[in-house]
Amino acid sequence: MNYRPEYAIIQSRADIRNYEWGKVDSGIAFKLGPVVIHWYGLLIVLGILAGGIVASVEAKRRGEQVEHVWSGLLWGLIFGFLGARLYHILSSPADGTGGLRAYVEDPIGIFQVWDGGLAIIGAIAGGVLGLWLYTRRHHLSAWRWLDIAAPGFVLAQALVRPVNFINQELYGPPTSLPWGVLVSEVHRLPIYSDLARFPEESTRFHPTFFYESLWSLGIFVFLMWAGRRWGHRLRDGDIFLAYLTLFGLGRLCIEQFLRPDAWKLDNGLAVGALIALGTAVIAALLLLLRHRRPGRTVP
Repeated sequence: MNYRPEYAIIQSRADIRNYEWGKVDSGIAFKLGPVVIHWYGLLIVLGILAGGIVASVEAKRRGEQVEHVWSGLLWGLIFGFLGARLYHILSSPADGTGGLRAYVEDPIGIFQVWDGGLAIIGAIAGGVLGLWLYTRRHHLSAWRWLDIAAPGFVLAQALVRPVNFINQELYGPPTSLPWGVLVSEVHRLPIYSDLARFPEESTRFHPTFFYESLWSLGIFVFLMWAGRRWGHRLRDGDIFLAYLTLFGLGRLCIEQFLRPDAWKLDNGLAVGALIALGTAVIAALLLLLRHRRPGRTVP
């Protein structure tokens, strides 16, 4: 595996001697003397801080202790990271790189996270598990705190996604739409590596990362509005279930139709799309059951 410096938050000058300054493709945001700050790490940190601030606002609005936000965030980050890595290890990308077989042959690669390999589906599952464990430990309502965390989490997703543009990754199929993005030869998927067929200077690709970022921003605005507009009618957990429903629907479309690198079954269905569909359906059904009969609560 090749080292991917764009996945580091900081680096020494010696590590970046082969990088070209001033180019977006280098992934470098700025430098402070011998220390180089990369966009990937910077946006992750900013996303975490923004999500924590939003969760603090929500906790205060609901009369909860803000201290639990930052303590619970640590648990969510740890388990979210482990979940994101585990999903990546178990998956089998369509471009033939990575996958479980590769890690079985090279177990050391499991720990080489600087090579990349973090999946949002695994991050959500791990983050939810971490927050649930934290609430159990401190005798808090898991549903209530998942509601508090949901808007901040989806905002963090929106803020971090643009790094995929900087790294030229997770893009969609070729498009003639004016907002398509150029992808250099070195970052092309094997199916688009034929430059005679897909010229580097003129072939543009769907910016699926921006689509997902805009969708996440829309979910964030809706959740913040719904929590205030219908707060008197909502039960603990409704905001979180709405987040899962909307996120799942968006992810379904992107994974199945706009991600040529997605992990797919032999029948052509994307595994991520099936997980997203199942998540959205279950969350939506729970929402309906919870409000089907006034006064009846479905956990």
